[in-house]
Amino acid sequence: MTTVSQAPIAESVPTTRGAVALRAIRKVYANGHVAVTGIDLDVAAGEFVSLLGPSGCGKTTLLRMLAGFGRPTAGDILLDGASIVDVPPERRPVNTVFQSYALFPHMTVAQNVGFGLRQRKVAKKEIGQRVADALDLVQMTRFADRKPAMLSGGQQQRVALARALANRPDVLLLDEPMSALDRKLREEMQIELKLLQKELGTTFIFVTHDQEEALSMSDRIVVMSEGRIAQVGIGKDIYAAPTNRFVADFIGKQTFFDVTGDYEDGRIATTDGRFAVAEIPADATGGLVVAVRPEAIWFAENDSDVDAADNIVSGTAAGVSFLGDLTQVVVTTDAGTEVLVRGATRNFPPLHEGQRVRCTFAASDARVYAK
Repeated sequence: MTTVSQAPIAESVPTTRGAVALRAIRKVYANGHVAVTGIDLDVAAGEFVSLLGPSGCGKTTLLRMLAGFGRPTAGDILLDGASIVDVPPERRPVNTVFQSYALFPHMTVAQNVGFGLRQRKVAKKEIGQRVADALDLVQMTRFADRKPAMLSGGQQQRVALARALANRPDVLLLDEPMSALDRKLREEMQIELKLLQKELGTTFIFVTHDQEEALSMSDRIVVMSEGRIAQVGIGKDIYAAPTNRFVADFIGKQTFFDVTGDYEDGRIATTDGRFAVAEIPADATGGLVVAVRPEAIWFAENDSDVDAADNIVSGTAAGVSFLGDLTQVVVTTDAGTEVLVRGATRNFPPLHEGQRVRCTFAASDARVYAK
């Protein structure tokens, strides 16, 4: 079993409760499907951690086990040092915000927010105060008497969040709660959710397949693939230094050059020439690729640029896309590799489709991975 080292836990708002530990978690379903295996993870109290990965990677399975809706086949789940594997969902100081929001259509906003408290037989006066506090937190006080059908998607999400927060959980689990929102609203909610988490100091564990969502909100990101943790770390560190090809390909975009020969004198042979690279990982065996981020590639405008470059590859501009503040170009090299170049529009040279170009990149930006 591959051991994945964890990055240092990020600094967060001090709080006394909400530290989560997963120890050797494994989940196998009755049909023999292994959903997750070898999961070891520590989440500090008050930390915002995202479980990021493609559909079927096991992130929602982990969330369900944390919530108590599923039990691990092996391993232990600890909350503040105590095992909660045998604690039923309703007795765990954990609440979940689901993708569907799960609001009761016949209840008002206030009634929805207070539902869990009523089920727990909390005193009526305290319910009223907690509901008021929760609605104030998510800026939904003036909608307290409305039914869910009268609300927008973003407002419904706020109500679902308020309902979870009214229970004052030590840990809040969020299962892709913004996937149904349009892009602009989703970006606004990302900012609001992160600010709210910092204000409360509550531990948030957020499931998403959207890398931008994870990068913008998380103290740390747990990248998952095929039921295992592929990499754990601060978003900018994972982006800058992925540990394997899966992470490099899943987080952001890359151009991959196929390696065709040996590493010698600081250069490695590829289909597009011999490239100077940052280093060759000790565990990189078999088929290899050289990976370069699109913002690390630029165009040589004269022979001096070519002479100063660590690496150069020639090709033809196959597509030029204006993205507002950014411009993106796809270059097809003479060897047939598609190279992606992206940069600030204000700095971009005038280019057109079919134009011959020379692309350059530094050795420090070229990383080698096993295929």
